[in-house]
Amino acid sequence: MASIARSALLKQAASASKFSNTSMAQVRRHDEQLQLLYFDPSNRSPHVVNDPAPVPPTSPSHGSYHWTFDRLIAASLIPLTVAPFAAGSLNPTMDAVLAAMILIHSHTGFQAIIVDYIPTKRLPKTRKAFMWGLNVATAVVGLALYEFETTDVGLTETIKRIWQA
Repeated sequence: MASIARSALLKQAASASKFSNTSMAQVRRHDEQLQLLYFDPSNRSPHVVNDPAPVPPTSPSHGSYHWTFDRLIAASLIPLTVAPFAAGSLNPTMDAVLAAMILIHSHTGFQAIIVDYIPTKRLPKTRKAFMWGLNVATAVVGLALYEFETTDVGLTETIKRIWQA
């Protein structure tokens, strides 16, 4: 037990002799250097904690227009869905516009999911594969809707028949 305490005391005495050589002037000089380093206004960031976040300029490739476009399409789907049933007429042009808007709305929604949940930095090939898969699926569904609109009764009439069944 005594040998353990003795070695600890010897280590303390040896380290104290290192620091006893430093004068108070050296300690003050070191403090002044630290104060200049940390408290000098020229070394500070130009942003303060209470500054608002910088708003980037609007750009079509950064999502500001994409979100607005998505909202406009979503809002236009409401009257396009209700109008054929409220008016009582089944117009093929309105039916085609409704099918196209549903297709675009679905495509942009799934695209937003892919952009949000598959990061480019970590999974670039996977994201590209999902984007290509989405484009192919959108093209196939678009072709199927076109065929359904031109050769069959159409989307609105089908919904009407299902609703009355």
